[in-house]
Amino acid sequence: MEKLKKKTSYKHIEEMRKSVMSADQKKKIFILMINMFIAIASFGIVIPILPSYLESINQGGMAAGLMIAIFAAAQFVFSPIAGKWADQYGRRKMIIYGLLGLTISMFVFYASDAIWVLYLSRVIGGVGAAMLIPAIFAYIADITTFDQRAKGTSLVSAAMSLGIVVGPGIGGFLADYGLKLPFLVSALVSLGAVLFSVIWLKEHDATDANPVLAATLTDEESMFTKIGRSTKMPYFIPLVITLVMSFGLLAYESVVGLYLDNQFNSTAKDIAFMITATGVVSVIVQLFIVDRIVRRYGEVAILVTFLGVAAFGFLMSLFAGSYIMFFVVSLVIFMATSILRPVLNTLISKMADGEVGFAMGMNNAYMSIGNVIGPLLAGVLYDINIIYPFILGLIMLMITMFITVSWQRSRAAKASAAV
Repeated sequence: MEKLKKKTSYKHIEEMRKSVMSADQKKKIFILMINMFIAIASFGIVIPILPSYLESINQGGMAAGLMIAIFAAAQFVFSPIAGKWADQYGRRKMIIYGLLGLTISMFVFYASDAIWVLYLSRVIGGVGAAMLIPAIFAYIADITTFDQRAKGTSLVSAAMSLGIVVGPGIGGFLADYGLKLPFLVSALVSLGAVLFSVIWLKEHDATDANPVLAATLTDEESMFTKIGRSTKMPYFIPLVITLVMSFGLLAYESVVGLYLDNQFNSTAKDIAFMITATGVVSVIVQLFIVDRIVRRYGEVAILVTFLGVAAFGFLMSLFAGSYIMFFVVSLVIFMATSILRPVLNTLISKMADGEVGFAMGMNNAYMSIGNVIGPLLAGVLYDINIIYPFILGLIMLMITMFITVSWQRSRAAKASAAV
């Protein structure tokens, strides 16, 4: 028994040693965190004032919905292409070009009140996001080992969550000094991120990327051809999980403000407080919890567990009789999703084998499909009955959990047969 305890202890120490990052790794990840934070915060700055701004130019709910859908659609179309380019031409270039696209998008949005120009700016922004996000996660995959991957991914995800929290707060403050001022500040901050990346971000010789393999993938492949090819990849099921989970979660997030206002007469301050609190929970979980539980239990076990937790949260939201109860349920849901997203990114990057950029691009594309369809369907269902979007989210998460469990059993059976 004593020998077994010592063996277990040595194994734990060895695992801890493998997961410790060097000073150079920490520096690179910190630079990526700053990039992700600035990019997300600069976009978040415009969120609080977008409805008022659209109203000021005689546009309504349809325009607001199209703003989300157009951005996600552009991101969906361009993500696989940008992911492939990240494998061929390097992560640094895609990160800088992605930030530049977001910067141009905000300057265009600031410069014009014509609705078609605003839609064009959303296309540019979507393309920029498609370049930026897969490249950042591919860069993380390059500079970390398998044992460090979850920690690196969760740190960048935490920076993203912090940007979601900080951006709208800054935007609300700036709106007091002018309705279009947040757009200008957003553009300038994003421009600062471009210059920061040019100076500080260095290209890394990808340890897992295979430029020769990437070069064999034809530029003439259509989006549907790329999606078709992704179905043959070992990480296809995680991509499906990303799509279905994003569908359900965006269905929830897109109507939660309306639901709180309708059901509990919540004020804008109440809604803002809940969004901020859930964002803070996301940051804490991604900084201090994700890496530890992944190293202990593995990605697939974490996926199954926290898909169940998120589904339970959706179920409880149907019975929340007060703002406080709904607030607590929302914290549970966002805590679970804060774990699920970086874990999925980590799992896909580990299974990519030679074309991490393409894999992360496809991950972004599948997520974008869910981000387009989820809010649109939720809006239709909300007009029929205000609880239908939450039922939809519950059903989608249950389907996701079923897919994950079936996939886990299939992998276990194949592993047993191989032995």
